[in-house]
Amino acid sequence: MRLMVSVVFVLVCLGASSAIAAEEKLPTDVAKFVAKREGCDHFRGEMPDPPDKQRMREVNQEIRKLCTGTDKKLAQLKRKYANNPVVMQRLSEFEEKIE
Repeated sequence: MRLMVSVVFVLVCLGASSAIAAEEKLPTDVAKFVAKREGCDHFRGEMPDPPDKQRMREVNQEIRKLCTGTDKKLAQLKRKYANNPVVMQRLSEFEEKIE
């Protein structure tokens, strides 16, 4: 049992480190966009149920801060890196029209 837990732990760590390594290979402007857009997408899924006025205000504030301009930026980055399959694969994970 202990061996199985150790093996699972190692596999999880390897998966996480390869994901981090993949992000490190992205150009700086793409990596910054990915971080911002992932924050945006996180808050887009945070609408409280049942609605809570204070939490709604906080979520909407973060959405405005993190999501504004990302449609345009995504399109710009896709044009800029159209010939870079690694970047294009990462950018294709995001919805194009969220604003």
